[in-house]
Amino acid sequence: MIKYLKFLAIIIIAFTVSSFSNKETKSVLEVTTFKTKSVTNTSVFNKLDAEIENNFTKKQPGFIKRQSGVNANGEYVVLVYWETLENAKASMNKFMTDASVADYASKIEGTSMKMSRYTINKKFNALNSNFIEVMSFKTKADADMKAFKKTNKRVEKGFTSKQTGFLQRLTGVNKNGEQIVAVYWDNKNNSDAALQPFMNNNISKEFMGMMNEPSIWMGRYQTLKSLKNNTMELSKKDKVVALLNSFNTGDKTPISYINPNKYIQHNLAVGDGLSGFGEILHHVPPQGFKANVIRAFEDGDYVFTHTEYDFFGPKAGFDVFRFENGLIVEHWDNLLEIQKPNPSGRTQFDGATEISDLDKTEANKDVVKGFIKNVLLNHEMDKLTTYINPTTYIQHNPAVADGLDGFGAAMKYFAENGLVMEYTKLHKVLGQGNFVLSISEGKFGKGDHTAYYDLFRIENNLIVEHWDVIAPIEPKSEWKNNNGKF
Repeated sequence: MIKYLKFLAIIIIAFTVSSFSNKETKSVLEVTTFKTKSVTNTSVFNKLDAEIENNFTKKQPGFIKRQSGVNANGEYVVLVYWETLENAKASMNKFMTDASVADYASKIEGTSMKMSRYTINKKFNALNSNFIEVMSFKTKADADMKAFKKTNKRVEKGFTSKQTGFLQRLTGVNKNGEQIVAVYWDNKNNSDAALQPFMNNNISKEFMGMMNEPSIWMGRYQTLKSLKNNTMELSKKDKVVALLNSFNTGDKTPISYINPNKYIQHNLAVGDGLSGFGEILHHVPPQGFKANVIRAFEDGDYVFTHTEYDFFGPKAGFDVFRFENGLIVEHWDNLLEIQKPNPSGRTQFDGATEISDLDKTEANKDVVKGFIKNVLLNHEMDKLTTYINPTTYIQHNPAVADGLDGFGAAMKYFAENGLVMEYTKLHKVLGQGNFVLSISEGKFGKGDHTAYYDLFRIENNLIVEHWDVIAPIEPKSEWKNNNGKF
């Protein structure tokens, strides 16, 4: 009898433990998305991300797992699993003030950062995932939540889990009722192959039909670990930013990014080729040269930057570099002494920096081309509001105030004082996403031969922000190369 009771006790304990282990274990998934600043070296940032994980996040109480990824538009995602919401909050509070993560945090575009935390009911186990799909959404106001949960499970069992390369699907909800679905794949190709069949599947259509359509967001990310960051080749933009930063660091490596046999120089005060570049460096003042790259953009074989210089005095500058076979072969620039803030209190450097709308690059370049050609070259002033937002126009020209009123007041001042601001030829238009640079020729002030470099930010097909450098072109007798300004 005693043996029987002991055996029965063991069975009961085993059943109890088994029942407990089969219960859903709640944890927290923290999802953070952001873009890095336009001047950030992506290879360096990706290495820093790995260091943050090893040296900071893993050491925080309640940490379970962290994965980082990046998509085709340069947007990053960081997914961190925590045991409790309190653990997640405590880690983030420490992250914001911890000196060890300051360098990493300084490279993130703050305005682009979004974070939310979701309660999930499964343990993360997709350790070998190289590609992640993340979708968040709210359900429709009249959605039957019991039916939604059943359909959510049917999506995984009836479709997603049957796809080649599928590793795990995790779902959850945050305090605002927003749902999250994170799907882990072994690689991007298998995720791509499943995407369209998912959209056509009846279970998926039923699932999607329960969502509040305007609230749906989806991101698809290659994990940073799979990119093999230590061997990542520098982008053209990375090389240019490194070259300009070498003024600050004295690093000689970035000189190797210039083609030693072909370097066409359009700064008319500098000799052609690497020898001309070297001659400038021989005349460095005691305090040296400094370059603070504020904005950097890449358009095909071209990289263009907006930089605050200390180059024989404080200057604002735009630089354009052209690449061939991974090396810089040509350079243009326009420099102007730094001025006082304009009537609206804006400087030549402040304002928006976040790159967005990468799919609209060509359309935005067309907006600027239209503005330069129709308004500035052909003087069709009635078309001004076709290109410039009539209610939001942020101006960084040192002498002009915000808005169309500021633009009009500047034109009136020029007319009344016998001054000119005349555009005679558009030479080049470059862009990345919502930022477009135009390079033009004309006359300024008392009719001086002038180079106009104008940087525009575009929103919804209208110009909403403007920076420029307007500089005189030296007489040909003073040129140190024969390549011309443009």
